[in-house]
Amino acid sequence: MSTHDPHSDVVVHDDGGATPARFENPGLHEHASRQADVDPKVAKRVERQVLALFTASIIGTIVVVWAYFALPPGETPGSMRTSNIVLGLGLAVCLLGIGIGGNYYIKVLMSNREYVEERHEQRSSDATREVAVQMLKDGAEDSGFTRRKALVGAGVTALAVFPLSILVPLLGNVGGDWNVGKLKHTMWKKGTKLATDPTGRPIKAADVTIGDVWHVIPDGLNELEHGKLDEKAKAVVLLIRLDPRDLKSDQSPQGETWSHDGIVAYSKICTHVGCPVALYEQQTHHLLCPCHQSTFDVADGCKVVFGPAKRPLPQLPITVDDEGYLIAQSDFTQPVGPSFWERATK
Repeated sequence: MSTHDPHSDVVVHDDGGATPARFENPGLHEHASRQADVDPKVAKRVERQVLALFTASIIGTIVVVWAYFALPPGETPGSMRTSNIVLGLGLAVCLLGIGIGGNYYIKVLMSNREYVEERHEQRSSDATREVAVQMLKDGAEDSGFTRRKALVGAGVTALAVFPLSILVPLLGNVGGDWNVGKLKHTMWKKGTKLATDPTGRPIKAADVTIGDVWHVIPDGLNELEHGKLDEKAKAVVLLIRLDPRDLKSDQSPQGETWSHDGIVAYSKICTHVGCPVALYEQQTHHLLCPCHQSTFDVADGCKVVFGPAKRPLPQLPITVDDEGYLIAQSDFTQPVGPSFWERATK
């Protein structure tokens, strides 16, 4: 508890201590000038540096637009790598040039003097408004906008062309293949053998032990000449063997068994935004998506137990053939990948 005598400048506390009831306004501290404020050569050097950063940003945008058309991803890992590197570097230079250049200009060249404006009624007098307008004009002059035309022009140009680095790739997809129905079908069909990714070696059930995790593709995928990457993107599967006693669910809604002796196969494509799900925790039987931490329970139909995903990973119905090789009973019965507008999410 404390007591304050309105006629006193001191607040007295129960423990006998006292603190001032009010403090005097200390005012503004002494302004410290920067090198650019007192040395024209330093200011000129900073101007050139900021101009170079804005120019680099403009060049970065041009590189992104050029690379989008001149270096398409193609069908090979090498062409994809080259396209992604050039696009990424161009976008990085574009953004860093604007960010660092703008920051540098504000911190070093723009006025950093402190100004005090007393509080007043919301509606200022006409005379006060005239003073405010004049202060804005003085501030613009003090900032150097009116004097450093080349710098301002480069900055404005960098900001103006930057959206092209995002809009061109987006608009470039206009007229592209938006047939989301293709996600409803993959290469898997009745009798297709499960093969190792990337070697394409068929897998026998006897080769898979409890706790194993196999990255799987349809047998014959590597023989495709065209559309191999598109088909693989849809058909990749994660094969896991559990103790059959740990399986809570391994059946279709119609009661058909979709696993073989504890071996289950699920789409590797997260149902949130399509990242590869491949982090398996054997003790809990949980699968984790590394992008946004969606977590699926392998022992219970890969239902979502955590994260933003809205539906389980589609299960690939599997069995074995006469030679003991793992084969698909059919294609996925649910579309793979993220939920889209043509179907429910649950």
